[in-house]
Amino acid sequence: MFDVVVAGTGLIVFLPVFVLVAIAVKLTSSGPVFFKQQRMGRGFRPFSIYKFRSMVPGLPEQGDPITVGDDPRITPVGRFLRKTNLDELPQLINVLKGEMSLVGPRPEVPRYVEMFRGDYEEILRVRPGITDIASIEFRDEAAILGAAADPEREYVERILPEKIRLAKQYIARQSPCFDCRLILMTVWRVAADRLTLSLSDRRRAE
Repeated sequence: MFDVVVAGTGLIVFLPVFVLVAIAVKLTSSGPVFFKQQRMGRGFRPFSIYKFRSMVPGLPEQGDPITVGDDPRITPVGRFLRKTNLDELPQLINVLKGEMSLVGPRPEVPRYVEMFRGDYEEILRVRPGITDIASIEFRDEAAILGAAADPEREYVERILPEKIRLAKQYIARQSPCFDCRLILMTVWRVAADRLTLSLSDRRRAE
């Protein structure tokens, strides 16, 4: 009920933002406004996750299913959307559809779920979410992968196992109060990161 109320309210409140972002995406590159990708949901039921498209149309499906910091597939507008996390807003639709929760382990692509199926037997007992402990800890994930010699190997061997550990930690601590705490922490970290980025850009401009 909390998910439905907050997601529905969020979609109404952010409707002007949805419209502006949709216009920006359409005017700067051809292709659809939304990007859909299959992820694994609760009980190993696959679903399509929604994001604002931040890559050149037709290319996100090519190459590795992970995105590094300077990925050439990312459009200029897409780079801004990723930095501000605005590309994630359409996942409120997934929440309303019951495929995701506001808080829960981030949904993974089937390819990586199968690599760690035993771990995901436990993790996918709950709905995946827009944010969780790992989302906060690895908010600079793209930059980490961009600095790696082999981004996918870095993800599979180091980052994903840590995400799995944090997902299990979340499940063990899951409660309405803890969920609210993670939502507030996510908002705070995103705002702090945007402020730091803004100050850094201003200093470079000066």
